[in-house]
Amino acid sequence: MEGQVHTGSVFRPASRIAAIGVSEILKITGQAMAMKRRGEDVIILGAGEPDFDTPEHIKEAAARAMAAGATKYTLLDGTPELKAAIRDKFKRDNGLDFAQDQVTVSAGAKQILFNAMMASLDPGDEVIIPAPYWVTYADIVLIAGGKPVVLPCAESTGFRLTADQLERAITPRTRWVLLNSPSNPTGAAYSEADYRPLLDVLLRHPQVWLMVDDIYEHIVYDGFRFVTPAALEPGLRDRILTVNGVSKAYAMTGWRIGYAAGPRELIAAMAVVQSQSTSCPSSISQAAALAALTGPQDLLAERRCSFQARRDFVVDALNAIPGLSCRKPEGAFYTFASCAGLTSDDAAFARHLLEMAGVAVVPGSAFGLAPYFRISYATAMTELKEACRRIAAACARLS
Repeated sequence: MEGQVHTGSVFRPASRIAAIGVSEILKITGQAMAMKRRGEDVIILGAGEPDFDTPEHIKEAAARAMAAGATKYTLLDGTPELKAAIRDKFKRDNGLDFAQDQVTVSAGAKQILFNAMMASLDPGDEVIIPAPYWVTYADIVLIAGGKPVVLPCAESTGFRLTADQLERAITPRTRWVLLNSPSNPTGAAYSEADYRPLLDVLLRHPQVWLMVDDIYEHIVYDGFRFVTPAALEPGLRDRILTVNGVSKAYAMTGWRIGYAAGPRELIAAMAVVQSQSTSCPSSISQAAALAALTGPQDLLAERRCSFQARRDFVVDALNAIPGLSCRKPEGAFYTFASCAGLTSDDAAFARHLLEMAGVAVVPGSAFGLAPYFRISYATAMTELKEACRRIAAACARLS
């Protein structure tokens, strides 16, 4: 009708995502990138991504796969060849023997976690998550209708969950415990002695399953011996999902290949979820992952040495700054430093570093524990030195 104003309907987001926003890490990185585009001098220490390139033999395998016409759909949750390589990897590195139908492949380890939660959680089911935690863990639980039960883990315990905490947190609604070792964001890792009391608790609660994120398995330092729970406690094998991928160890973040192994009934249920979301992972990326897992492994030690040198530099540099303190992590490529000597507001501290020093870090509150901040030292040593110099100057202004 003439003169009538037509307005479009207002979008109403689904309730399952109403309390979920874009990752704080992505927001901070986006702000820092916008500053860079404006010509500002910014050092970004936020992204959890190796600065190394994907090794040449892996890229060459992908090129051969394309040339050979391997550009079609594959089997839903991984090619037989890649699953065989994953089975061999578990035997070689972890002493674990899985059947072909106990292995699944997805578009990144994040999709593995998503598939598992969607396949297993009913509304109100609880998932115990030690904090600090990778920000995605709790949000995936919420999207799947579950309830994240976040347990703060103090620096005094090495940012690790204790058996007493776990025992007290378990209820009849507890469905999963989710552990990450080495950890994002703290770099803390669980030894066999650290895991044993937790596994003893789980043995007493047969309704509770364990999901372990081992994505940083090959990035450990100072002779630390990586272990995974399924290899430590056969009595829990039928309720453990072991998650891994090629992103961190082989610098393949953009290739998007994650994998997991566990009870075949769970793996089959996860395939149902994947069948109605992405279907198979990229055929080319699967060929590249096959080359990563079956090709030369000496590069893992070489890159680990480089990361360790950077870790040692950053930890020492941060501990030399009045008001900051930084625990030396066992693995991954992050430091998780306390800024409590300067402020209790780590979000404001991170903003101060970005705006006054041109250094992007992530506040610990984004990971469920304050007042800390995370630095990713997966970047060039020259940038790390300049970043630490700027952080020292910015902290001097605050103090």
